[in-house]
Amino acid sequence: MKKLALVGACISLLALAGCNTSSSTDRTLVGAGLGAATGAAIGAATGDVGSAVAGAAIGGVAGGVVGNVTTPKNCTAYDQYGRPYRVKCP
Repeated sequence: MKKLALVGACISLLALAGCNTSSSTDRTLVGAGLGAATGAAIGAATGDVGSAVAGAAIGGVAGGVVGNVTTPKNCTAYDQYGRPYRVKCP
C-alpha cells in the first residue's frame, strides 16, 4: 500500500510538471521541487531513509538543471513605431 501511495504521488507530481511557468527562476524552482519529490519517493520505495534523502538530493539538482535549461528564451524586438514585443531568440 505504501508503494502504491508513492507511485500515485509521483504521477500527480509529473502532471504538475506541465504547468506553464515563464521565468527561468520559476522553472528552476519548480524543476528542483518536482525532482526532489520524485527522487525521494523513488528512494523511499527502493530502500530506507538514506535512499530517500539521496534520491531527493540527486532529483533536486537534476530537476533544477532541467528546469533552467528548458526555459524558453525570449528576446525583445521593436516594431516600426518603437513598441517592444517578444520574439524567440535566434
